Amino acid sequence: MSLPPLVEPAAELTVDEVRRYSRHLIIPDVGMDGQKRLKNAKVLCVGAGGLGSPALMYMAAAGVGTLGIVEFDEVDESNLQRQVIHSQADIGKSKALSAKETVQGINPLVNVVLHEERLEADNVMDIFAQYDLIVDGTDNFATRYLVNDAAVLLNKPYIWGSIYRFDGQASVFWSEHGPCYRCLYPEPPPPGMVPSCAEGGVLGVLCASIGSIQVNEAIKLLAGIGDPLVGRLMIYDALEMQYRQVKVRKDPDCAVCGENPTVTELIDYEAFCGVVSEEAQEAAAGSTITPKQLKEWIDADEKIEIIDVREPNEYEIVRIPGSRLVPKNEFLMGNALQDLPQDRRIVLNCKTGVRSAEVLAVLKSAGFADAVHVGGGVIGWVNQIEPAKPVY
Repeated sequence: MSLPPLVEPAAELTVDEVRRYSRHLIIPDVGMDGQKRLKNAKVLCVGAGGLGSPALMYMAAAGVGTLGIVEFDEVDESNLQRQVIHSQADIGKSKALSAKETVQGINPLVNVVLHEERLEADNVMDIFAQYDLIVDGTDNFATRYLVNDAAVLLNKPYIWGSIYRFDGQASVFWSEHGPCYRCLYPEPPPPGMVPSCAEGGVLGVLCASIGSIQVNEAIKLLAGIGDPLVGRLMIYDALEMQYRQVKVRKDPDCAVCGENPTVTELIDYEAFCGVVSEEAQEAAAGSTITPKQLKEWIDADEKIEIIDVREPNEYEIVRIPGSRLVPKNEFLMGNALQDLPQDRRIVLNCKTGVRSAEVLAVLKSAGFADAVHVGGGVIGWVNQIEPAKPVY
């Protein structure tokens, strides 16, 4: 569907702006009017990571007048494989500040506003209210539902993107004209069911593919041109090089944008999404050891069996000495239980302790009462015991 322009045009373009944006100006659908609307627009990008990097860079190049950046993290070396707005020299620097410097290097005419804080229920409404459009570059379900609900309550359109390994998705959610994110995904997946990019990985260039689609949709909405992805989910398979679309209809029973909404104010999104299941939390209580404790057990030649529940690719990168690999799914399907030793204590580990806590719950229910898991996982082990080893 075609929609009216989201913002009014600015009064004029300067001579410098005409020179800079000349390739836009000679496109009939954009022209002077469309470029003036971009100049007058205020767009907020949630996150300056994989999706936020290309989104911010191309919105700056396109001439979006005001760009807001919500980001609380610092640049890490593992970010550089896909977060192209940052460089080697930025490691350890605030991502928000690093992103601002890159944006201003691309286009000094853009006004950059930093929100160097974690987006949460107590600040999201005030932040969103300052902008015409939201570009969602988040990578966790709690923040996605927070962004969605705040956007619906404020009647703000937002452009959503998601990436994982070789797969990407994008859509435009605007409850006034179509569905919201909850119409597509009413409930978050069970804790531990969907791995994060940090656990499953992402092809770096996929960020550019999806991020540029988000910017394309932003320009269309701001200038009032084309047919935005409202009511449509775009799915991209980079391995097969295929794009396909799925229609998404507005759900009359949607909890937040439906005819009789039950979510009329922001909720506790961490509790709603549940990073770790209740069963895993209960299993880990009193059965979590530190990397230092595990090192003491190894040195004392305690009768233990260290089992790594990550995936083979992760195991190849770095591992705790003496551990053997049994991926999490082998436990969830029940295949691994029969091979566990009965005469030694089971010590589980994963990357950070989330997956091992889920497996610990399985073991506890199967009768392995003295099983434990390593809080902080192999990352904690490297940081505390073997700092020369790589992390990911």
